[in-house]
Amino acid sequence: MDGEKRHFLLASIGGFALAFSFFGLWGQLPFDPAWIAIVLCGFPILRGAIVGLAVGFDIKADVLVAMALVAALHIGEIFAAGEVAFIMSLGSLLEERTVRKAREGIEKLVDMTPHTARVLRDGSESVIPAEDVKVGDMLRVLPGETIAVDGVVAFGQTAVDQSLMTGESLPVDKGINDEVFSGTVNQLGAFDMRATKAGVDSSLQRMIRLVESADASKAPVVRIMDRWATWIVIAALLTAVGTWFCTGELIRAVTILVVFCPCALVLSTPTAIMAGIGNATRFGVLISSGDALERLAQVTRVAFDKTGTLTRGKPEVVAARSFSPDLTDAALLCLATTIEQRSEHPLGRAIVRHARNQGISPKNLERFTTIPGRGVSVKTDGKQAFGGTLQLMLDNGMKPTGEISRAVERYRKSGSTVVYIAVDNTVAGIIALADTLRSDARETVDRLHCEKIRTTLLTGDNAQAAKNIAEAVGIDQVRAELLPEDKVSIIKTELQELNFDKVCMVGDGINDAPALKAAHVGLAMGSVGSDIALDAADAVLVRDDIKRLPQLIMLARKTALTIKINIIVSVILNAVTVLLAAMGLMGPVVGALAHNAGALLIVLNSTRLLMWKYRHE
Repeated sequence: MDGEKRHFLLASIGGFALAFSFFGLWGQLPFDPAWIAIVLCGFPILRGAIVGLAVGFDIKADVLVAMALVAALHIGEIFAAGEVAFIMSLGSLLEERTVRKAREGIEKLVDMTPHTARVLRDGSESVIPAEDVKVGDMLRVLPGETIAVDGVVAFGQTAVDQSLMTGESLPVDKGINDEVFSGTVNQLGAFDMRATKAGVDSSLQRMIRLVESADASKAPVVRIMDRWATWIVIAALLTAVGTWFCTGELIRAVTILVVFCPCALVLSTPTAIMAGIGNATRFGVLISSGDALERLAQVTRVAFDKTGTLTRGKPEVVAARSFSPDLTDAALLCLATTIEQRSEHPLGRAIVRHARNQGISPKNLERFTTIPGRGVSVKTDGKQAFGGTLQLMLDNGMKPTGEISRAVERYRKSGSTVVYIAVDNTVAGIIALADTLRSDARETVDRLHCEKIRTTLLTGDNAQAAKNIAEAVGIDQVRAELLPEDKVSIIKTELQELNFDKVCMVGDGINDAPALKAAHVGLAMGSVGSDIALDAADAVLVRDDIKRLPQLIMLARKTALTIKINIIVSVILNAVTVLLAAMGLMGPVVGALAHNAGALLIVLNSTRLLMWKYRHE
């Protein structure tokens, strides 16, 4: 039985027992039913206090509660002792319920873990445990089945429900060479796939590890609260003894022990952090720890990588230019997709994809030859055609005109890559491809600036391309042509030490991992991010939804503010109730109610974070 169910059962029985005791309904029973609440709810508290003291000399709130129980029994306040034990158990139930509520969304990932896979070996199909799948295995996925591992489609077409991984509401069409992820669900046709990441390396398992590591107790502010709680326990003991000595009334000392328990103070931080982490998962961000959330609240500058972060991380056709009087731009694109239709090169696949989206189909090929490092040579409609680099053109006796060379130079300065297209021994035109900007990149940067957060672009690209990207999205500062170690140096010295900025680095690739570690907070792009980048990051944008970054930082700040409010309120409540107890204006029963009302108030205030929404949502 888990902790929440156990506390619910004990609190329920204890509550009924106290009701019978309070209304005198126990008839001929030889004992006060309040003893049931003392035994069921109070014994775990006593045991926890004794074990904590004996094993690690751990002076926490349980020590005060245990002493209050013993003292109340000593002076014959049976109902008060039972009521204190019951309310403390009820408080534990509320705390555990709040933490569970904060985590339940991300823990659904564990339930979605596939248990079996259909593997194709030696021409036969067999069902094996998902953990036995190896990289390189061929798998078959039927409609309605959950994909067991990450891989690429080798045969067939389908649509996959990726809402678990990316949050996309509609199924995503998948064809040959398209990626599929573990934990997602095949919607339509059966398909075969080749496993590329299996076991603990799969996308789903990486997210589950992040969920399991998201522990509020790791936050430094939680450790500070624990130390404060220890001193408060000592102060409570001294206050109770002093009150007893001065007034001679043990009942006042017992009440002080009850109300001085720092439960509200101890709950003020972990409940807020867990609620903040739970809220973040709802909009597709997994945070590794409470410590990471606390550091996010301090961020004053965001440093972006370019490729895969501000851009989509894959080439797209931005222009098809014909320089031949016999070919229109559309005809050039048709020729280009005919040339590249069998190519496995990313640029070739991007050209074919773009043409298909334009409704342009390739023509039949009579011959296809790949020239490594240069491009492709084909024969179509009885004509020899080429697609590839400038060197491929020169190797085959073709030189671009001055007009073509000037156009190529303009595209390259803007950060594009150019593919030359030739037919009939003449360079007919060019296809320009570039890593296109994310549609929400400008909006993200603008919102960061509205929140008084400065921005920097750190990239290995050439200076002109980096400048163009920065101007397009409105980034404050640009540093280009950087090696991975250069990014680390800039973050550590120029930004964090000299400017006194708390930097959040956002990246996706292997080369970003050192910078993610060096920054105050590292944030990785989840879907396109490399394994190394994900492991180095403090938080992951599961859906690659970069516009969630301002929302995440503001959520972290809201969490930090909630923690401060919780601490102030808990300290004030403790001071007031202790004063009332010392003056004899509050007994153990009312003191226990007041104490737990304060703890409940803190929990409810933290729970508000679960419903918090960014004002731009």
